[in-house]
Amino acid sequence: MEHASLDEIRTAIEAGLEAKGAEYGVKVNVDYQNAQGDTSTINTICQQFVGNKVDAIVAIATPAAQGAATAVAGTDIPVIFSAVTDPAAAGLVENLEAPEGNITGTSDAIPVEKIFELAAELTPDAESFGLIYNTGEVNSVSVIDETKAYLDAQGISYTEASVASTGDVQTAAQTLLSKCDAIFAPIDNTVASAMGVLADEAIKAGKPVYVAADSMVNDGGLATVGVNYTNLGTQTADMLLKVLTGTPVCEVPVGGALFWCGFRYAGRKGLYRGHPPADGTHLSGRDPGGR
Repeated sequence: MEHASLDEIRTAIEAGLEAKGAEYGVKVNVDYQNAQGDTSTINTICQQFVGNKVDAIVAIATPAAQGAATAVAGTDIPVIFSAVTDPAAAGLVENLEAPEGNITGTSDAIPVEKIFELAAELTPDAESFGLIYNTGEVNSVSVIDETKAYLDAQGISYTEASVASTGDVQTAAQTLLSKCDAIFAPIDNTVASAMGVLADEAIKAGKPVYVAADSMVNDGGLATVGVNYTNLGTQTADMLLKVLTGTPVCEVPVGGALFWCGFRYAGRKGLYRGHPPADGTHLSGRDPGGR
């Protein structure tokens, strides 16, 4: 599947391998394949990689990582995943600090409470939220479960809308915008692929969309406290190089990235009270080398 976040990660991984390969004494040949989000195609591609006896598989996003993990079972081919929101829930690893098996990588888990604290600051009149996501994406479900627990604890009402494909996003957005004051979209591959559609509907309704990735702000979301995917891709490349040069996977902990706080203000002045925040503000978060 192609959307801005995943493309940003891939570009950063390839750049990281090119930039640091010499430092590790290796030159990495990349065979890039895109399954376009289709599970059957993911499985076929991963099986072909295994049949070709590749040295490692880099899997971007949860569905690809799950397919790669299944394909390498019984082999010694390592899997380095990137942008898997909840590696444990996805069945990839149990111990994030010392991954068992032959799988490790980077997580794009987000601080849900920080996003809603930001929403309360930017749009204090928003009293109800629409939650849009694909229930078939385990990464989205885990974030939405966390979101609902947070909103319940805060006494904030919400309405859910599930989408199975990008073609469902417009109708779901229209429904939520007719019922809610704002929308929250997690790091959901289906929604992210149709972020422009969601943003257009929100603009027409004059309501904000809070998102979980910097690229989703670039594609029309109002604001996020999310992950910088270039940093995540760079970190993934470094982890791959360590594994390729002999570091055991169990000694390469699952990593994360610094949180990044970004805003989109132009054309949406009616959504704020007072002076707008500065664009592209950085927020202190977890260390790039750990959770």
